[in-house]
Amino acid sequence: MTDAASPVHLVVWSDYLCPWCYLGTARVERLAREFGDALHVEWRAFLLRPTPQEGRSLERFRAYTQSWLRPAAEPDAPTFVPWASDAGPPSHSVPAHLVAKAAAALGPDAFAAMHRRLLRAYFEESRDVTDRTTQAELWREVGLPDDALTLADAPATRATVLREHHEALTAGVTGVPAVMMVGNDVPTLGAMPYETYRRWIARVLDRACRKRGARIATRRRTRAAAPSRHSGRIFPYAREGSCTVESVFAACSNARQVK
Repeated sequence: MTDAASPVHLVVWSDYLCPWCYLGTARVERLAREFGDALHVEWRAFLLRPTPQEGRSLERFRAYTQSWLRPAAEPDAPTFVPWASDAGPPSHSVPAHLVAKAAAALGPDAFAAMHRRLLRAYFEESRDVTDRTTQAELWREVGLPDDALTLADAPATRATVLREHHEALTAGVTGVPAVMMVGNDVPTLGAMPYETYRRWIARVLDRACRKRGARIATRRRTRAAAPSRHSGRIFPYAREGSCTVESVFAACSNARQVK
């Protein structure tokens, strides 16, 4: 169970070549906007295609991308465009993850920008995100320093990608997107509806708020019963931005509205 003083922590395994992961990303990013600091999202690598496959033709790949229209039909889906260029087909899952991890080494904002750019380039613009020339173009497009792209070639970066993939397999992840709430270590597979994720998080926040509120109310009663030079002040030890009984109960009420 997540403590009220800490954000809800979601681990999301994803692959840049997976159309359902693009849909899942749109939903998780919407959750992040709605819940703000109460939600922490950790993106991890999953390799649907760990190694290059011989004999994959561009014609067959173009035909496969027609299947992207299935997630595209979801009402909250981002834009999907079946492959319309002569680039590709993409080699395998690892290269895009290496670039994303290189961006992550520069900070969360750099990762978020590169994460979105890789997905949009692949599913909307028919750009081969496994090609290093294309990766360098995307890297510059999001404003990252040219010399930092070499982090994608570092052995430690590759080790991180492979470790995250193997941890996913150990956790029981067999497909992506997969979402796991830390403290409830059972991954949920597939791009679930947005409201399912939303109710899940709201219930956890509601329970955390209730626990936090009970602890604060107990301290408040204890202090009220004891002599204090702060007598007459409702909550003398509450600082600006801290969690008072009233604010905790208000947060709980808001969380219950989305059950």
